[in-house]
Amino acid sequence: MIRHLLHVDFDPRRGLQEQVRETLINAILSGFFAADTPLPSCRQLASQLRVSRNTTALVFESLVNEGYLISRPRSGFYLHPDYAQPAAGAAVQSAPQDEAAAPRWGARLQMTPSQQESILKPAGWMNYRYPFIYGQPDTRQFPLATWRSAANWLHGGVRDPAWVVDHVDQDVPMLIEQIRTRVLPKRGIVAAADEILITLGSQNALYLLTRLLMSSATRVGVENPCFREAINTFLLADADIVPHPVDDEGIVLNEAPCDYYYVTPGHQVPTGVAMSKARRSQLLEYAARHDAVIVEDDYDSGE
Repeated sequence: MIRHLLHVDFDPRRGLQEQVRETLINAILSGFFAADTPLPSCRQLASQLRVSRNTTALVFESLVNEGYLISRPRSGFYLHPDYAQPAAGAAVQSAPQDEAAAPRWGARLQMTPSQQESILKPAGWMNYRYPFIYGQPDTRQFPLATWRSAANWLHGGVRDPAWVVDHVDQDVPMLIEQIRTRVLPKRGIVAAADEILITLGSQNALYLLTRLLMSSATRVGVENPCFREAINTFLLADADIVPHPVDDEGIVLNEAPCDYYYVTPGHQVPTGVAMSKARRSQLLEYAARHDAVIVEDDYDSGE
């Protein structure tokens, strides 16, 4: 059973039943309770609100009679199917606050993410025959059976529980070893264990690079067009973004050297162009000559 924390600021001028009933109805209408999950029992709710069990029992009985709840013998009270989804336009009751003393978040914000340019995906894109959406798996081709089998093997029997332990200042050694010996060699990459860092995705990795290596004096060369969220991340450090055109061989370098080059050579975003061997060699030579660093986002390697 899910534990729900309900709070009522009881008004001594009003009846207890009335106030408990009002709180439960507001919670029901706002979607606070999950469908097909029992609500707190009369005893639990009475203990939480510090009222008598008789009070909560009468409230639950009235909500059943009014069609908000249904009672299942030896199981508990559940939402009526009509209230399985939050009511349209229902306002979630927020905690009372002194508006004058509330923080002025608008004045504290150093930037407004909603004003950044980004790629918007249409609602219901997954139902399109040809959605032209990148960064999402094809659920029809995802190896669910293999994934489920691996998960069952890991969780079943006597397995090494080390993967559930917080390793504090390092990643899970077993995962690092799998990446080092099975994934990277397929890309022609040789790396030591202490040269591999697991992140929460490409944007998390780009954010770490931005915070550690970039400033307002940093010039970042990017493909044009490119992954827009990468630019938004670099702009957190107020870096100077230098666009480079893309042709059928990949990025076209110009004579203005940059400190970093962010590229997607395997499958360029969003054109899909694969960077040619000649253009890759040119980029490597250019970076070595100008002491620049190449940030390769190999997001679509298929590994």
